[in-house]
Amino acid sequence: MPIYVKGVGMTKFGIQDEPANHMIYEAAFEALNDSKISMNDIDAIVVSTIEPMSSSDRQKHSASMVSSLFKKSAPIIDVPAGCAGGGTAIWTAIKLLKSSDYNNILVVAFDKLISNTSKKTTDEILMGGERIYEQSEGLIFPAQNALVAQQYMMKYGATTDDFALVALKNHRNAFYNPKARFYRKMVSLDDIKSSPVVASPLRLFDCSITCNGAAALVVSKEKSDIEIAGSGEVNDTLSHFERDDMASLEATRIAADIAYREADILPSDVNIAEVHDAFTPLEIISYDDLGFCKKGEGAELIRKGVTNKEGKLPVNVSGGLKAKGHPISPTGIAQFYEIINQMRQKCGNRQIKMPKYGLAHNVGGVGSTAAVHILKNLN
Repeated sequence: MPIYVKGVGMTKFGIQDEPANHMIYEAAFEALNDSKISMNDIDAIVVSTIEPMSSSDRQKHSASMVSSLFKKSAPIIDVPAGCAGGGTAIWTAIKLLKSSDYNNILVVAFDKLISNTSKKTTDEILMGGERIYEQSEGLIFPAQNALVAQQYMMKYGATTDDFALVALKNHRNAFYNPKARFYRKMVSLDDIKSSPVVASPLRLFDCSITCNGAAALVVSKEKSDIEIAGSGEVNDTLSHFERDDMASLEATRIAADIAYREADILPSDVNIAEVHDAFTPLEIISYDDLGFCKKGEGAELIRKGVTNKEGKLPVNVSGGLKAKGHPISPTGIAQFYEIINQMRQKCGNRQIKMPKYGLAHNVGGVGSTAAVHILKNLN
């Protein structure tokens, strides 16, 4: 059964301190208007937000908050999955459509990470992905990803210069994205390479930026111009050091294989990709895991400009998590927003040649969850 995207919406990703329900409303109604349908046409809603998110708004019953906001009595399902919340919510909506008589499902994700809450509360939100082994040893997300980067560098010869090129590319792309956190803010290669070390080899500009935001889309059985041709979602161990290969995210590889098989395409058929670059080494590692190159050759793609906006396979034309911003749960839906608007030729100065196939790759934790979707342009 084919599943389609009718419409997409998102707020600007930034430091705005408006209530969460305002952001939800803005993103959802942009998606509904883009779909040319009303809330009355929505049969169910899938919501994603990180569980302790609402310490700023003091509201943890997200499903009923959404019901109150839209005056909608319908099945509303909470799907918290950390940084992969958006992608997992989309996967859930697809499965729900295929197994029910629903025709249209609204998927919305939101998080408010910058507010007047205390630093301790913010740390609790951002450090809450692991509480068994790692936090007691100081292995918060930058440190965990630094270890993965070290392993990849030792095995395959990638360098910090390669990571800096990823940051430079994504900041250049975000410069032209009015909904990006770093819109119209240029960063030089020297700025990136001279920024403070956070957890070696990661510097400040190797790390994605925290922000507030919301994103939404309408998935449907009714034919539109964009088909979700493939969808894979896989979970792996909580800690990366429990896995056989720390220089790869196996959940990404498996989820991608599922999505490619469903779409009946090869990685070489992908024309645009939005990849989960929470830290710049992850984008290079993802080139490998998504099959865009042979294992260990990801750095060659960024060195040769293959993944630049003008390259053969543009990656993170939106600016990615690195420069568009990463408000956690909305990220996976925001990836759809970019790819679909590229397919509809609505991206202005960052517009690429109209793509036929797009790939959205959303990760939670250090590869603990991965959602990969293939979008097909039917125009």
